[in-house]
Amino acid sequence: MSRARDLADLGGSADAGGLTGRNLIINGGMTVSQRSTSVASLGTANGYNTVDRWQMFVGGTASAGRFTQSQASVTDLAGFPKSLKHEVTTADTSIAAGEALQIAQLIEGQNLQALKKGYSDAEQFTVSFYVKGTANTYVVEMYDADNTRHVAKTFSVTSSWSRVELTFPADTTGKFDNDNAVSLYLIIWLHAGSDFTSGTLPTTWASVTNANRAVGAGSLYSAVSNTFEITGVQLEVGQTATPFEHEDYGTTLAKCQRYCYTQHRYGDGDIVGDGNGNTRFHCQTYNSGAGSPGGFITLGFPVMMRTKPDLTYTAVSGAASDDISSASYLHLFDNDDDAWYIYNLIAEAEL
Repeated sequence: MSRARDLADLGGSADAGGLTGRNLIINGGMTVSQRSTSVASLGTANGYNTVDRWQMFVGGTASAGRFTQSQASVTDLAGFPKSLKHEVTTADTSIAAGEALQIAQLIEGQNLQALKKGYSDAEQFTVSFYVKGTANTYVVEMYDADNTRHVAKTFSVTSSWSRVELTFPADTTGKFDNDNAVSLYLIIWLHAGSDFTSGTLPTTWASVTNANRAVGAGSLYSAVSNTFEITGVQLEVGQTATPFEHEDYGTTLAKCQRYCYTQHRYGDGDIVGDGNGNTRFHCQTYNSGAGSPGGFITLGFPVMMRTKPDLTYTAVSGAASDDISSASYLHLFDNDDDAWYIYNLIAEAEL
């Protein structure tokens, strides 16, 4: 068989494993959840709560609505064992103008160069995903942070799983920066006040106008027990949605660890466990030169993080006196001699 025939066969069967790297979304299958698998009473603050790489945003005006977000187990969609699920626990039917609720993935500019945005031969691209939940209409907004431009489309949700496929036009205005900062937000609007819904939805690329961003979006908060569940999110070059690009768990985990690394579950990435779900660090003896002993531990992150991370660690036993970190390691110091220190650690280098 000729090489040309081989390539043609691969191009016609992207789901056969011959073509990889199509999906610009990380953890689109919702399989990795390092921080937690379920968090209740959300809706008051921005943040990463459960499934890795999916951030929650709320508007400048606080909503009365609350929900539980979870990494849910899926049994009724072949090939997708996990989803990101939202279930309303407190409704909000009186929507103030500035209210908003979004879930979003933030993407580095250096990972978006294949879109050729800002060039004369810029590419169309397609977003696809599976959704189910309480029947409603929501909005996907693609927000260019480098050039303050956006484009958006509505989609519908029903009580059964369906695949949404949305193709967005090429944009010859405004290049993405080629760096490790955020250039593109993929935003799903689940609730919005009139500050974001009183204009006209930008179905072609345009300068950002807040009033246009979520036109046509319904509200997840309209009733208690409303749900919104999503999985299989894919962003790819071209005007055709190809089958979701499944990855092995280790590959997806490593991609997520560029942005978040946790050490807090016994048997799940711990150096040494204390048997109670905590990570145990052994600080070895050293001599400071003045005769006083002390301890230190160096932890190398499993992958190079996007940038020097922010550290949050809870001392279950003992307390380090200082730390030094970079994108590749964490160094903890203490003044005691040959002691055990137990920490729950989160290192975050999110966009």
